Amino acid sequence: MNARVKKIILLLLAAALLFSSGQLEKSLNRDRAKLGLTISEPLQNAPPMLAFTTVALGGFRGLISNYLWIRSNDLQQDNKYFEASQLADWITDLEPHFAQVWAFQAWNMAWNISVKFKDFADRWRWVERGIELLRDEGLRYNPDNTLLYQQLGWIFQNKMGQNLDDANVYYKQQWANEMTPFFGANGTNFENLIHPQTAADRTNALVLRQKYKIDPAFAQKVDAQYGPLDWRLAESHAIYWGALGLQKAKENPDKVKQDDLIQLRRIVYQSMLQAFHHGRIIDDPFNKTYSLGPNLELINKVNDTYETLMQEDAANRDHIASAHRYFLTDAVYFLYGANRMAEAAKWYKILGEKYPDKGILDGDPNSFPRNLTLDDYAIARIQAELGDTSQERTTSVIEGLIAQSYYALAIGQDDRYEGFKLLAGKVYQHYVSKTAGHGNEARIGLPPFDVLNRTILNDLLNAQKPVLPYAARAVIRSQLGMPPEISAPPTVATSTNVIAPAVLPDTNAPATNSIGK
Repeated sequence: MNARVKKIILLLLAAALLFSSGQLEKSLNRDRAKLGLTISEPLQNAPPMLAFTTVALGGFRGLISNYLWIRSNDLQQDNKYFEASQLADWITDLEPHFAQVWAFQAWNMAWNISVKFKDFADRWRWVERGIELLRDEGLRYNPDNTLLYQQLGWIFQNKMGQNLDDANVYYKQQWANEMTPFFGANGTNFENLIHPQTAADRTNALVLRQKYKIDPAFAQKVDAQYGPLDWRLAESHAIYWGALGLQKAKENPDKVKQDDLIQLRRIVYQSMLQAFHHGRIIDDPFNKTYSLGPNLELINKVNDTYETLMQEDAANRDHIASAHRYFLTDAVYFLYGANRMAEAAKWYKILGEKYPDKGILDGDPNSFPRNLTLDDYAIARIQAELGDTSQERTTSVIEGLIAQSYYALAIGQDDRYEGFKLLAGKVYQHYVSKTAGHGNEARIGLPPFDVLNRTILNDLLNAQKPVLPYAARAVIRSQLGMPPEISAPPTVATSTNVIAPAVLPDTNAPATNSIGK
């Protein structure tokens, strides 16, 4: 037999053996499926060569996955994001029960790839794709894996809820627009989702469960434990997925890593803190936007969460206690600014009892709660944030607080109106008391408070150079008992009363972060 014939025979034999191995692999897969041993689904939508190689190599699928991972990274470096995304789908098809693959690919899309795009809408598509990859696919194959719940909650908390991405306001807007049909204008519609009575309610409940994978009954349970939350906002959904991950951990304690539990707890309490800072949507009918403000109704629940976590996580107690202290300082500050003095005094007392040797300025005994009245504490907080008490800076702060108070009055936020005005008066009085009696009042003194108040009010109500819309000016005039607007410049208010102030400027969640309707 010559060499040519031998080669042909060997090639035919190799082909036959290769074909037989593929058929044997199919038989083994069927047997594994019957016995519940299958850990992966057949590869879908892959090129023929990849599909053939996958079947032929069988147990070597891990090698294919590694190669695709390297190739995906190369494509991303070359800015070929869509090709990289397709390879990510194949990788997760090859390794569906390897949770780290899902977590990495979702993180890569939401954080790394998204920021390569300048257009906010393009960024949002990648962030949403990261959410969908974990929520719709990763948890489908790994319903009990706590890492995926933690990663999903992290996207809502960090990528969408915080302001680290230039497009964060756009993300908040898009998510609020998606959730409003389900949870309504107040963000707490559970009854119509759990017990739908109309065709529209039944459709909403079905879409919420099937598309967004949100169980309204569990969401209501989360709201009762941690709320009231506004379910149009990202933080509420971060808490939902964190709480669901903790629930899965209780059901499968043998499968849970301690680090995953710690991360899930952090998702919950950090998201609750964010919801406290900016978890209330303030409707602005004049500019057709929402502004985000503090949700003061969460204070008790946030405090309870910190207290519970300090008991459950003894190893990280000091870290959690530090976060708890800063939360209490904000609680006092925001309540004071909202003119809710009894509650501010209550939490100020708790702050002093729990952390007696920690003050506005760490290590400075003069800033300890026991050495300051509540009024002095609020002023000290502002001074610590502003850095000094210069005439120019103090005047700017007072005028800003007065302006915010009148705008809060225009949009019906009476508590914020009272709080801003009260705080403006306190800042003014504190500065005057500190600079009086030194013989330099003419050089560094402030104009009378009523003059500052009337100046800002006149600027806001000036129809010739409008700062506010006509409707907002009309509301302010009506609320203050002033005559209707005329073509001439508005009459100066004659009252010398200091109209009490309203909410402190929230440095953690600026009111300028608006969500468009």
